[in-house]
Amino acid sequence: MNIKKITLAFVLAFVFSCKHTQNQLTADAIYYGGPILTMEDDVPSVEALVIKDGKILYTGTQSEAEKYTDNNTVKHHLQGKTLLPGFIDAHGHLTSKAGMEMAIDLSPSPYGTVNSIPDLQQTLKKYITDYKIPAEQPIIGNGYDDAIMVEHKHPTRDELDAVSTTNPIIVLHASGHASVVNTAMLRLLGINEDVKDPEGGHYGRDKNTGKLNGKLEENANFSALLVLMKKIAPEKEGDKKDTTQAIKNLMKAQEEWLSYGQTTICDGRTMGENVTLLKEAAAKDLLIADVIYFPDFENFKSEFENLKPDYMRYHKRLKLGGFKFSDDGSPQGKTAWLTIPYLIPPEGQTKDYKGFPIFTDDVLYADLKTLFENNITAQLHVNGDAAIDQAIRVIQKLKDEGIYKPELRATLIHVQNSRPDHIQKIKNLGVIPSYFSSHVYLWGDWHLTSVFGPERAAFISPANSAKKARILFTMHHDAPVTPPDLLTGIYAAVNRKTRSGKILGPDERITPLDALKAITINAAYQYHEEDRKGSLKAGKLADMVILDKNPLTIAPENIKDILVLETIKEGKSVYKRK
Repeated sequence: MNIKKITLAFVLAFVFSCKHTQNQLTADAIYYGGPILTMEDDVPSVEALVIKDGKILYTGTQSEAEKYTDNNTVKHHLQGKTLLPGFIDAHGHLTSKAGMEMAIDLSPSPYGTVNSIPDLQQTLKKYITDYKIPAEQPIIGNGYDDAIMVEHKHPTRDELDAVSTTNPIIVLHASGHASVVNTAMLRLLGINEDVKDPEGGHYGRDKNTGKLNGKLEENANFSALLVLMKKIAPEKEGDKKDTTQAIKNLMKAQEEWLSYGQTTICDGRTMGENVTLLKEAAAKDLLIADVIYFPDFENFKSEFENLKPDYMRYHKRLKLGGFKFSDDGSPQGKTAWLTIPYLIPPEGQTKDYKGFPIFTDDVLYADLKTLFENNITAQLHVNGDAAIDQAIRVIQKLKDEGIYKPELRATLIHVQNSRPDHIQKIKNLGVIPSYFSSHVYLWGDWHLTSVFGPERAAFISPANSAKKARILFTMHHDAPVTPPDLLTGIYAAVNRKTRSGKILGPDERITPLDALKAITINAAYQYHEEDRKGSLKAGKLADMVILDKNPLTIAPENIKDILVLETIKEGKSVYKRK
């Protein structure tokens, strides 16, 4: 009798154990019925994918996947659409975009309509009229682009004065590295005619009169913006700042990233109070995507010790990923630091103009040494070849001293004016190049005819040279310089075609698969997250995107027209195209 009871107890225990195991392996959702691209080399595509508790439980055949389903499993038939890992933003500026949500859009085609200086003036005037802006209220516009506008020149102080002599006006260049202000804004900012150039910055002057023409470059631009923000929203001692509107703008920016298929978002060069803003959004559980931020090191040097504990640790979807350095400016804005002069110098500069650095070697060395000794990584904005040289030179010294280690995965951002000799140096150094490949399409003609000339322009964003050297590289969109649009970056990297249809550096074209890896598994590696993101594999987060067409089979020239239909974060739909 006792033996029978014991036997029955074992049988019951076995049955309940099996039932428990079966429940644990029952899928929350299954995807099938269309191409599923994994970004895994050994199994590049599968028939079906199974999700459980926000993670991928299984990928493989549909018949095997069905074994994980029951009546509660949600079945998603892709209807021939393509499922991929969620895109990862290797470098963008979430809080900068949020800060510009209230600015007047001055973008040119293909993203906007301001294609001339009269267009810009009319857009500003219409805004003032339509919204009945008071006579002395500051006006901020964002996204004008002299490379695209028909005049191929920056607006001037006088041209903005023609819009208003009472409203202080500032218009920001698409690159984010320059702006133009009118006379009223110069007065508001306290910038006088005898102002001296700051280190790493420049005030433009009329070549005939020597007077300020309203153009502000690099640190002159950034310092003006900081002063303006304080004047627009002055802090009163003892008052708690109301961040309601700032939070709303941040959420609007996040929604835009999600609409472009990104489940991990970057905030590169987080400035001022934006670190506090991100932490407030996280504390309120408002972050839907994972957000990785890189404070500007010079701006946050005094707070370094307080920030260190947050490094590489997510708290409610927010993670400190390292620190950012902007070593030079913009090639299309002609502030990037070159070794050979610009093909056509910007107005007011001589034929030997090569742009300028932001840091000395000594400052960059000391700052990076502080980070690397603490095993913290960095993103370094380097556009011109002289800036790339500086980064390589300084990091190589730190590596020779045993301070920089490749496992830190420091990243060179943009690397536009790269030279062939940089490729092996980058490989030997053990850093990651992240290319702004959309440049080829959006500004390729400008680089050919005004910035670099044919030879240098053909080697911008040299992804294929990196691939042949077996260098892991990523790609980014640098929003809000462009919208957070990675598919246009893929199109540019695959086709190397300019707006006018010229092929810019055909030898640097890469395959659609290599381009997709750059914004998925490679970007996950850049962020030290390749074990949990970047590919569709059992055990990883169910971060995914559904596209209306397959980038691997569609005609390459049509890639930029692919639509994001749905974005899925840890198994939950967070964006659907209406």
